[in-house]
Amino acid sequence: MKKRIAIFGSTGSVGTQALEVIASNPDKFEVEILTAHSNDKLLIQQAKKFNPNAVVIVNESKYAAVKDALAQTDVKVFAGESALEEVATFDSYDMMVAAIVGFAGLKSTLKGIDSGKAIALANKETLVVAGDIVMQKAVEKRVPVIPVDSEHSAIFQCLLGETRNKIEKVVLTASGGPFLGKKPNFLVNVKKEHALQHPNWNMGAKISVDSATLMNKGLEMIEARWLFNLQPKQIQVIVHPQSIIHSMVQFEDGSIKAQMSLPDMKLPIQYALAFPQRIPNTFPRYDFTRSPGLHFEQPDIKTFRNLALATEALHKGGNMPCVLNAANEIAVYGFLRNRIGFLDMMEIVERTMDKIHYIENPTLEEYFESDAAARNFAASLIHI
Repeated sequence: MKKRIAIFGSTGSVGTQALEVIASNPDKFEVEILTAHSNDKLLIQQAKKFNPNAVVIVNESKYAAVKDALAQTDVKVFAGESALEEVATFDSYDMMVAAIVGFAGLKSTLKGIDSGKAIALANKETLVVAGDIVMQKAVEKRVPVIPVDSEHSAIFQCLLGETRNKIEKVVLTASGGPFLGKKPNFLVNVKKEHALQHPNWNMGAKISVDSATLMNKGLEMIEARWLFNLQPKQIQVIVHPQSIIHSMVQFEDGSIKAQMSLPDMKLPIQYALAFPQRIPNTFPRYDFTRSPGLHFEQPDIKTFRNLALATEALHKGGNMPCVLNAANEIAVYGFLRNRIGFLDMMEIVERTMDKIHYIENPTLEEYFESDAAARNFAASLIHI
């Protein structure tokens, strides 16, 4: 039996790589649903190649173009935000790849879990914003949530067979991004083209900027808390510029397990799609004999304040991670449009966290309200 896959966010970096994995294993997987925000041209190409049951184009102004292009096929075409939630409830797929960037991925992921579907989670913001609610629902529905982030995939792999053993801590590795070792007097002049050049990974614009500010690692700390049911003090970040060790778990006897490989997002994507099996591939292999050495250092949280702000949000809990994420999405948007400088992003996140009312145990509705309030306030600082 082939596993039927729905890719939410099929035109982004993770979505396109997931389709490459599926194309390489046509005996194991087939594509059931594809969704895109506004990249109609690529969505049409993907639909013609993989012949899914349904596609969604969220940007309604592109609906006619997609509908016309696929008129000669059996593919059903939907449009609009609400269509994402609608197709998430379809019976016709087995696993959702949740790869929509940002807060926008939350509702459809919740609908998928509600429908009892396995989730390959590539959208870290879903757990940052409402991790308690999402994981609680996954437990109730007995739905596996398998992480696609390389760091969380690494921890997931290290924990297999260890269910009864207590975790002392997890160590998330960070490449340090393109500005490792740089100080504020350098960073003040950084432009978006510098921030988008990551040394080890090929990623979308949002996550590349988050890697450059270390916010990405902060979001991953919060995500790890919910995925692996950890206390904030059990999560540590260490800079590892080579990106060979993707993360580690230390158990209470002091033993440490690490998952290692060359940096390639297709590996954790393939692992999540095929879980619990591993499937062979022809990806390049890591060669210890040619390795220049693996290095580790403390992150510089004085310069890269986003990591300190995210740690604060992690420890405070409640709606603070949601506020942190919303402010950061707006700040990154402003930076990518050259409205604000690199260091201004951290300033905006900090001011928004100070401003928005703290709620200790938010409902889903209050998460949505906190998100909107944080976005509006952050946007007012940029004059978007």
